[in-house]
Amino acid sequence: MTPASAPASAPAPTPSPVIPGFEYRRVAVTDDVSLNVAVAGSGTPIVLLHGFPQTHLMWRHVAADLVADHTVICPDLRGYGASDKPADTDGTAYTKRTMAADIVALARALGHQRFALAGHDRGALVAVRAGLDHPDAVSHLASLDVLPTLDMWDVMRGTAGAVGFHLYLMAQPPGLPERMIGAAPDAFFGHFLDLWALSGDAIPPEVRAAYLRASREAVVSIVADYRASAGPDVAHDRADRDAGNLLRMPVTVLQQDWGSALGFDAAGRWRAWAPDLEHTTVSCGHFMAEEAPAEVVKALRALMAR
Repeated sequence: MTPASAPASAPAPTPSPVIPGFEYRRVAVTDDVSLNVAVAGSGTPIVLLHGFPQTHLMWRHVAADLVADHTVICPDLRGYGASDKPADTDGTAYTKRTMAADIVALARALGHQRFALAGHDRGALVAVRAGLDHPDAVSHLASLDVLPTLDMWDVMRGTAGAVGFHLYLMAQPPGLPERMIGAAPDAFFGHFLDLWALSGDAIPPEVRAAYLRASREAVVSIVADYRASAGPDVAHDRADRDAGNLLRMPVTVLQQDWGSALGFDAAGRWRAWAPDLEHTTVSCGHFMAEEAPAEVVKALRALMAR
């Protein structure tokens, strides 16, 4: 709940770099967690959730376009960027259920009871959990380049699954992964920024430096986020699958052709969760909001029209 002694929203020190034209705020989403958020525009709200190893800045091109017609809300997830990074004392601080509740609380603090939600990578997992847990709040849902957590673990096998080595590293008990990543954080996080982008100029040097700085300052919380995806997040997805809980809102998925690479039916996997589905295979790299922002904007506008 929002602390009674503090405003739900307050101006935040402006980070660097920024999304031009957006106002930066710190918004309390629980008694001890506030999120850094960039907000601009008016009209029907859409919340954009970033992925790994990035911050809200990954949406800078998409947000600048959508703001013409929508209230656009771009937070740093808890544990990332300039948002708070609570200690994970009981294994629940970074479950997607907890992080999804943050986003619902954030939207409500900004005056929106119902909103569209788009997520990339880790943010997409948070978005899916928000859609399952808070269907009254999420009107439309978009996922960029992931599978739901339960399916993600199911398809990772054989040598082709080596692309996801970081999932297994950060699933280990507290201690070892933090020490290993903390010994060379720029090399670790930079590996993914370089490997996953097909367009070499999609992430300019100043933005790349901001991503690396933010990630090196958040090793413990980033690992906790990933560790949750190997434990409670799987249990939550399995419980929903067993109960027949589905994403009832319109859903759009943009995805690289991981199905061919890893041998699974990507659209079929998604359709099992989302009966009202538009699934598109893209030709750009993982960082599609930066590599192909016009394609992402087109897909999001079409989603909002459904």
